[in-house]
Parts: sequence; structure tokens; C-alpha cells
Amino acid sequence: MSTGSHSNDSQIVIITGMSGAGKTVAIQSFEDLGFFCVDNLPPTLLPKFLELMKDSGNKMNKVALVMDLRGREFFEYLFKALDDLVESSWATPQILFLDADDETLVRRYKETRRKHPLAVKTGLPLEGIQNERALLAELKGRAQLIYHTSSMKPRELREKIITEFSVNKKSAFTVNVMSFGFKHGIPIDADLVFDVRFLPNPHYIDHMRPKTGLDNEVSSYVLKWTETHKFLEKVTDLLSFMLPHYKREGKAQLVIAIGCTGGQHRSVALAEYIGRHFEKDYHTRISHRDIDKRKDTKT
Repeated sequence: MSTGSHSNDSQIVIITGMSGAGKTVAIQSFEDLGFFCVDNLPPTLLPKFLELMKDSGNKMNKVALVMDLRGREFFEYLFKALDDLVESSWATPQILFLDADDETLVRRYKETRRKHPLAVKTGLPLEGIQNERALLAELKGRAQLIYHTSSMKPRELREKIITEFSVNKKSAFTVNVMSFGFKHGIPIDADLVFDVRFLPNPHYIDHMRPKTGLDNEVSSYVLKWTETHKFLEKVTDLLSFMLPHYKREGKAQLVIAIGCTGGQHRSVALAEYIGRHFEKDYHTRISHRDIDKRKDTKT
């Protein structure tokens, strides 16, 4: 999804979402991009802030605002202010909603030893997280961008934001090729998913089992089969047709997920091959979500 363009080139991003999902990393990333950033702006002050932004000329044409449940009693003002802004045609704001699964959020709260502000009965993080998720449901439904950060490292979240919002990359189109293991779940942000579990599996060769698809021996084994050649021929032909159309429609990035059982061997080798195949024509990133996880299953 693109960040959009406005008549005055203004960018207004509302950063919100679940506590512990990465809002601090997000606001720091926007600061690095040259955005004027405000953390925890009360929604009641949003109209006044937007007036100040308009009166500043080009001095405040890129703004990122963090709004979360610290100002929950004012959310009705937020929706009204955003609706008024859209009707004015001066600028179209974007809501960036950061989310993560309950297990991840509980773990992050335990790591920081913080108490969730909405855990009013039991005091346990899960209670607060569930209450917060219910309160934010309407706001999430209005978000133009939703980032699921459960499996993201802070660096990866920062790179995702920079790819999406950098002025210098407005016309860029990034092809993200990711390997993963089905046993760990399908990547929630994948646009296209290809299942390569039908290919011969290096897991059954003892000396290859501890290795990954980044090792030449494993990669050569995966790529040597006739069915692999046919698969790659068909997939690269399909993607060669699709990618220019995604780019033309203004999509900022496409996530292509290649999955085997454990995300160690077959998917890694093929993600590397497909990513390298398209890197001469597109800005391409290759990642391996599950390569560092246990290697004691069929991969």
C-alpha cells in the first residue's frame, strides 16, 4: 500500500496499536525519516495541531503522531478530527496500526516488568491485552496499514517503515522474498504463498540435516531435480507477469513467501534463487524467517 500523495505533499501518519507492539521503534523510525513527531498527543488537540501544521507552510509537512489508550477517553474526538480532515481535502491521514499476537505481547511485558494499564482485576498482562484489543477494535478497522510485529525484530520494523514512508522511495517497489516453515505458521503479511513441500527433502540425508539452504551442498541438492526446474520456470514466469502490474498499481512492496515444513532447507534455497532472479529489475530483499529455529523436523 502506498503512502499516498496530496496536493501539498503533506504526510500525516497516526501511529497506534497494541501496547508492546513496537510504537516506540515506529516513532523513532519516523524521526529518522525527518518527520515532526509527537508522542501521546491527546486527540482533542488534533484539530489545533493540524491548524498549526497548515499555517507552518512547508516547515511541518511531514508529521507522525502516536495516539494510544493513554488517551482512550478522547478517541471519539480522533475519529471526528480525521473525518473532518478527509472532507477538507487538505491532506489524507493514514493510520498505522501495530499489532502482535497475545503470546508475544505477554512475553514483551514480562521482559520489561511493566504492568499493563488495563489489567485492573487480576493485574496479569493477558487481561490488559485482551481489554486493550477490544477497545482498539474500531480503530484497527479504520487503519490503512496494519503491521504484525510478532516475528519482527526492531530492525526489521524500522526497515519496513522506511521502505513504506521514505520520500526518496515514493516510487520504489520492493520485492520481499521470504522463506518460512509451515510448522511455524504462514507469515501473516504474505501477499503470495508457494508451498514447496512436494520437492525432494534434504532432511532425509543425514549429513545435510544440520545444514540449511544457504549451504552450497544443500542448495545444489534442492535445485538439481527436474521438478524443481519446472517449478522455478513456472513461478518466475508467473511473477514476471505479475510484478509489473503490482508496481503499476502503486503497491510499495510485495511479500512472496516460500514455505517448506520447517523453513530450513528447500524454502531457503528457493527463496535465494527467486530473490536473485529478480534483483536486476527490482529492489529485492531476501529473508529467512525460521532458519534459526530448531532443525529436528522435516524441512
